[in-house]
Amino acid sequence: MVTLKQVKESSLVKQYMDLGNAYIGNIGAIEHNISHAELSAELCSHILTKLGYSEREAELGRIAGYLHDIGNLVNRYGHGMSGALIAFSILLDLGMDPEEIAVIMGAIGNHEENSGGRPVNNVGAALILADKSDVHRSRVRKRDFAVFTPRDRVNYAVTESKLLVDEKNRLITMKIQIDTCVCSVIEYFEIFLTKMLMSRRAAEFLECQFELLINDNKLL
Repeated sequence: MVTLKQVKESSLVKQYMDLGNAYIGNIGAIEHNISHAELSAELCSHILTKLGYSEREAELGRIAGYLHDIGNLVNRYGHGMSGALIAFSILLDLGMDPEEIAVIMGAIGNHEENSGGRPVNNVGAALILADKSDVHRSRVRKRDFAVFTPRDRVNYAVTESKLLVDEKNRLITMKIQIDTCVCSVIEYFEIFLTKMLMSRRAAEFLECQFELLINDNKLL
């Protein structure tokens, strides 16, 4: 069975991911680098493992988490769908089982809130939660605050973010600390509302409740 280790060893994967991150950097988008891929992979696996899913499903989560932004090579917008097709080609060449490829394609193709993405399988639900929880000022590339977009500003405001899984009470909590000198709690919530609602749907797909805490205030 294909593993994340094999995926990482693919020269195509590394080249495509590095180029995709560089391309969207040219339009000022936040970092979608290997660090984000690795964190998403581990969070996907952590969510699925904590909630009692099989080790193989957790490994598929790792692979989906690692590859989910590879479509940035084509375009920032719609990168979920293009990424699913790129992943299909790579995983097929590695000899992965078609049913497992389908799971990963569905997860990657549905992780974008702007493209109407929704959780279609357990791996996809975990990917949404993992991806949307990786918010931090370190991902903002711009250094001139005067040219920040609203999305840059709310990302830069975040000083700490955690995703907590309480398997006993079936509760998934996204805990975020923000610098209110950069943006207010309400501004953060307004700009990232679609991401948070998507995260809540993903938690519900996994038969969990979702909770959003910003500066220890419950917003969802």
